[in-house]
Amino acid sequence: MLPQHLRLRTSADFASVVKKGFRVTRPALVLYARAADQPHFGVIVGRRVGNAVRRNRVKRVLRHEAGVRLSGARPMDVVVRALGSELVRQDLASAWAEAERRVWS
Repeated sequence: MLPQHLRLRTSADFASVVKKGFRVTRPALVLYARAADQPHFGVIVGRRVGNAVRRNRVKRVLRHEAGVRLSGARPMDVVVRALGSELVRQDLASAWAEAERRVWS
């Protein structure tokens, strides 16, 4: 589980990352990232993904994967908007790598 201090909490934090960060698009998600002093992560999962059970499962998977990636990565703020429940893990891995490359190059 992702620790509380690594989560984005306010809508202003989410909006800042979405508006000022880089966008990486994949079939199952859109990842927004920007450089930061401390790493933070946020998830946006809309109703189009499915019912509440499916949306919460997608959020848990994304938070778990983010926790693994944030521990060994350079600090950046990341917001993931899930577009579907299929292929979320694979898309997150490739999008995260590209976002890291774009943010820190």
